[in-house]
Amino acid sequence: MSDKKKTILEAIDKITGNYHKEDLFLAKNKGKLPVRDVIIDFIKEMRSVIFPGYFGMDSSAKILPEHYLGYLLNDLYDCLEEQIKIAFLYQGESEEEARNHSQRITEKFFQGLPEIQSMLLKDVQAGFDGDPAAKSKEEIIFSYPGFYAIYVYRLAHVLYVEKVPFIPRIMTEYAHGCTGIDINPGAVIGEYFFIDHGTGVVIGETTEIGRNVKLYQGVTLGALSTRQGQQLANVKRHPTIKDNVTIYSNSTVLGGETVIGENTIIGGNTFITESIPANTKVSAKSPELVIKKPRSQQGDMWDWQI
Repeated sequence: MSDKKKTILEAIDKITGNYHKEDLFLAKNKGKLPVRDVIIDFIKEMRSVIFPGYFGMDSSAKILPEHYLGYLLNDLYDCLEEQIKIAFLYQGESEEEARNHSQRITEKFFQGLPEIQSMLLKDVQAGFDGDPAAKSKEEIIFSYPGFYAIYVYRLAHVLYVEKVPFIPRIMTEYAHGCTGIDINPGAVIGEYFFIDHGTGVVIGETTEIGRNVKLYQGVTLGALSTRQGQQLANVKRHPTIKDNVTIYSNSTVLGGETVIGENTIIGGNTFITESIPANTKVSAKSPELVIKKPRSQQGDMWDWQI
């Protein structure tokens, strides 16, 4: 027996042994898990419903928009209902329970689509109003990572509220991977919300954000400590941000009891673990700059004075 064949057979024996010892493998009770690729395709197709003409819109939509939309929504409806049913079956519900659950939640989700669309249009407007570099609202829809993360969050949040297993987090973690922006689907975020630049933004599960809030890159709205792990589940761990707040880059706001009052501006590079009253400006003292000159104008440009 060649070394290759022997090695593969030994690996098979040990890996399949792990399959049988660990219930995370091969799914519980021979059940299926939701299909991540199907959920991602759902996110992509839903953009054509909410923002027609931007993301591979069929030309027939301009002629018969009602027919096109009906065709698309019919498929999306069936897709979401099936994935929700699979998720509840995996959680241990009976076939009838899972079917009733998925039917009710899918119906509610699609009934709420017009409201989701209205919220997203306000988010687009917030992005345009808040960014002098934006040339148009169309540019924001097409290309802004902050807006894409918000779009996915608003879909996922509806399912999170209905306690759908797996799917909301699959959605927002997909957006996280695409944009570098991590919005937990459990966060509650008001209308007219904008994330500028966006890379490195983290918004925790129990965060509450009011209306007309603007965040810059690197902002963390997090928990003070997660050392207790699952004991903190369902506990308010993340801050509350009231209306008309701006938080500049690389600032951190931590704690479930921390409230940032209305009309407050949080400057960059701040670290906040206590509540801030309304109508306040918060800034961190700038560090002292040390500027060193080269030893001589003719010397090596990297030959600095110490």
